[in-house]
Amino acid sequence: MEDPLDHKGIIREPLLGSSSKKGGVRALIFIIVNEAFERLANYGLSTNLILYLTREYRIDAVNGAQILYLHSAATNFTPFIGAFLADTYVGRYFMIGSGCIACLLGVILLWLTAMIPGARPPPCVQFHDSCESASTSQLLLLYSSLGLMAIGAGGIRSSSLAFGADQLGKRDKLQRAGILESFFSWYYATVSVALLPFLSSQRLRQAGWMDFARVLAASFRKRSIKLSSQVTDHVYHHRKGSKLVVPTEKLRFLNKACVIRNPEEDLISDGRASNPWSLCTVDEVEELKSLIKVIPIWSTGVLMSINVLQHSFIVFQASTMDRHITSKFQVPAASFTAFQLFSSVIWIALYDRVAIPLASKIRGKPTRLSLKQRIGIGILSSSAAMAALAIIETARRETAIKDGFSDDPDAVLPISAMWLLLYFFITGFAEAFCGIGQNEFFYTELPKTMSSVASNLFEMGLSVSNLVAGLLVMIVRNFFKTKDQESWLSSNINKGHYDYYYWLLAGLSLVNFIYYRTCSKAYGPCKGQGVNATDEGEALTDEDS
Repeated sequence: MEDPLDHKGIIREPLLGSSSKKGGVRALIFIIVNEAFERLANYGLSTNLILYLTREYRIDAVNGAQILYLHSAATNFTPFIGAFLADTYVGRYFMIGSGCIACLLGVILLWLTAMIPGARPPPCVQFHDSCESASTSQLLLLYSSLGLMAIGAGGIRSSSLAFGADQLGKRDKLQRAGILESFFSWYYATVSVALLPFLSSQRLRQAGWMDFARVLAASFRKRSIKLSSQVTDHVYHHRKGSKLVVPTEKLRFLNKACVIRNPEEDLISDGRASNPWSLCTVDEVEELKSLIKVIPIWSTGVLMSINVLQHSFIVFQASTMDRHITSKFQVPAASFTAFQLFSSVIWIALYDRVAIPLASKIRGKPTRLSLKQRIGIGILSSSAAMAALAIIETARRETAIKDGFSDDPDAVLPISAMWLLLYFFITGFAEAFCGIGQNEFFYTELPKTMSSVASNLFEMGLSVSNLVAGLLVMIVRNFFKTKDQESWLSSNINKGHYDYYYWLLAGLSLVNFIYYRTCSKAYGPCKGQGVNATDEGEALTDEDS
């Protein structure tokens, strides 16, 4: 069996060989469809799991939401681990294939909890006040299924996006920029809507994680070096043929890692460092700087994503509202979250196929919103979505109190659940701009050696968002109470004040937007963009500026 690592430590993918030809658009179809099925398994089940946990396992609604937050956090964090393994050891092909198997096993195990009567608590006995809770073994089986699905997501999501983008190959800069933006948009749309549709080519891959660790170690070892104000006063170690011969002035303390103090001791005969943990190249230093530089932008996406993680509570809202479309058909409460996916796809199509061509035609040149502008629009829109949800919940709660249903949280009220579509409509818009914008931002701004990790930074942000959302729910539930000492997030939705909780999120989103604007200005222009393409320029920027 061939070793996926060649003698230079580069990952060789099994189906590519020595050919540099990329799979092209045809290969993208298989990659996107494969991940779409994984998303369908995880996302489709998660919206119904809250009802499954509360009704079948008799877990409290807020505790059920906490379980789903942790599951979602794991599902979005494992791709980051998978990206590291794919970049460093096994390659993307093996990682995606292993993820498919793990995800399939997880779904089968979860299906068995529903099919085997002894795998979940027995039904409640009529006229008895108490019901039997889930046993340790039953919960272990449930959590194992969720864990396998999270591991599967880590394998598939960790490499699919970067793998797909790499199929485009190197093209004319202007043409590839437009194709890449369209790919990121339609990739996001396709995996949002929907093991076998995965057979495609691979590419060479070189890991950069150890380089970053060496830069930090070398900088610490040389912490006593005093850097001159003039970079030319020092001799720096750089790769042969590299255009970077001196480091930038940003994060100057890291520059110590590439300073050559004694050429005879620091270098060997072929020009390489005698101890890579004491001397790094300028390229390695600058690559770490680029990763550190995007962290503030990444953190704003973490805070924004909290707003789109309120599905568990929204399902309960919908279950207490009139969901009828016709006299004989009503939308299941758990299905309302699908409207967010439809909204994202619609907004992506309008932006990519209508707004961009129309703006380009009007201006007579290729025109599009800059990445940072799209992210900012998405963050601001998420605040509007939470405000809309708060207003809807206020109306729903007042109706419940007026009709005398304060003590009956399961009562269906004479208020249409279709009002919730406003929230999903705005949230889909925010996701289409911020989610896609951040994915493309990380992929284009980080070094090529980190393309898998770059494509998973947004997913890792969702993982952190779930943890933060769970912590926020715990704080609000325990410390924010009404005049009657009822928690805002009471198990009785009619006695609590979920609208106050949504207003809190709307306010935090506005603060996050201000924070993002500060981070965006501090970051400066993106790669390939001049001063006119920054946030201080026109709303629509030239692609070739």
